[in-house]
Amino acid sequence: YSYQHETSYREQNIRKQLSLFNSRVLYAYSNGIEIQSFLNSLKYFFDDSNFDNIRVSVFTKEDYESSNQPTYFIGKPIDKDYIIEQTGEDLTDEGTPDETFDPKTTYYYKGVKSNDGQIYVYTAMPYSVSIAESLRANDVSFWILLSIVLASTLVITYLVSNSLTRNVRTLRKFATDANSLTETANFDESQFTHDELGEISREIVKISRERAEAIKKSQREHDIAIHAIEEKARIKRQLTNNINHELKTPVGVIKGYLDTVLSAPDMDESTRNYFLKRAQENTDRLCNLLSDVSTMTRLEEGSTNIPIQNLDFHDLVFGIDNDFQTSGVTKNMTFEYDIPLDCEVRGNNGLLTSAISNLMKNAALHSHGTEMGLKLVAESKKYFTFSFWDNGTGVPTEHIAHIFDRFYRVDSGRSRKSGGTGLGLPIVKNIIEALGGSISVHNRSTGGLEFLFTLEKAK
Repeated sequence: YSYQHETSYREQNIRKQLSLFNSRVLYAYSNGIEIQSFLNSLKYFFDDSNFDNIRVSVFTKEDYESSNQPTYFIGKPIDKDYIIEQTGEDLTDEGTPDETFDPKTTYYYKGVKSNDGQIYVYTAMPYSVSIAESLRANDVSFWILLSIVLASTLVITYLVSNSLTRNVRTLRKFATDANSLTETANFDESQFTHDELGEISREIVKISRERAEAIKKSQREHDIAIHAIEEKARIKRQLTNNINHELKTPVGVIKGYLDTVLSAPDMDESTRNYFLKRAQENTDRLCNLLSDVSTMTRLEEGSTNIPIQNLDFHDLVFGIDNDFQTSGVTKNMTFEYDIPLDCEVRGNNGLLTSAISNLMKNAALHSHGTEMGLKLVAESKKYFTFSFWDNGTGVPTEHIAHIFDRFYRVDSGRSRKSGGTGLGLPIVKNIIEALGGSISVHNRSTGGLEFLFTLEKAK
């Protein structure tokens, strides 16, 4: 556009120059200047210029009407047939160069006549090489401008393409490293630009990160499941080994005493009764062990099928206290309880009775104290918290963490002598957890143990 505008502007200057020639001739005529001399001076003035081939023909009215030959002229005479009468105006504006340019026939024409109609002036400028050069726009300026535009276009194109491909390059790098979960988690998504492609890239990173997290979570769950299976298998193996070990002792004792009695028919009555009594004690111990193992198995395998109902915990503890006073299980220890009336909990009567009984038996057998008790110590919107305590010797700190382990004994020899199976406290823990509560144990500052357990409130 700039190039065409420059060419058009120079062409208009030529036309204006031709019009100026015509107006100067009319000026000379109106001021009485001899026209041919004036034309010669014009010719002399324009020699060696772009207009050195200019043609100017002046017709008087008589010559114009009688012949085609101008009265005055410079350069080649111009045929009057090109002149169109139009006072004070351009008579023609024809012959502008076009795609069919022919220097021999192409001219710039300007024609006028005086106001009094006595003379006609016609000016023509052949389209020569010098005129073509003068019409041509400044090539240097044009090419400089074109180079600037081209360079600017290249720079802008590079910046735009670099911005667009930056997200693609970054996304490709992310895709290459996406197999590494660590790289996915640590990837800096702020590298993407804030445009549509950047948003899409960030979404891809987000999806990939969520996938990586899902894989991690699945792996953790898988590891936990494997660990749980292995732990369960280990516990079963340990339980089987412990049961075999625990069964061997009473069975061996029973067999030994019975074999002794049968092999000595002449044994005195008192010795025979002593051996039979010892065999009976170990038989009772064996029965208790089998009963406890059965209870543990039932709790572990059928905890979800335990029938749950609302129970009055005060009445339940009251009944246990009466039974133990009658049976003498607590020996020389006193039992006291502080449970509010109408303290209702969600549970199973048989299991809760077994749990409280086992706590009392454990205190009676192992605490070496004189008192034990059960009381309500706290409550929340959903749970009651109870404390079972004794004033005995307590347990060394290193044994506290294992006190709920199956067959674990703080003093192995003394525990067997006192008749414990090693499953009492594990049964208590399984019962409380099966009923939706929790239990913990610690040494009291004043001596003895304290078990804290929770039970769900009745609905």
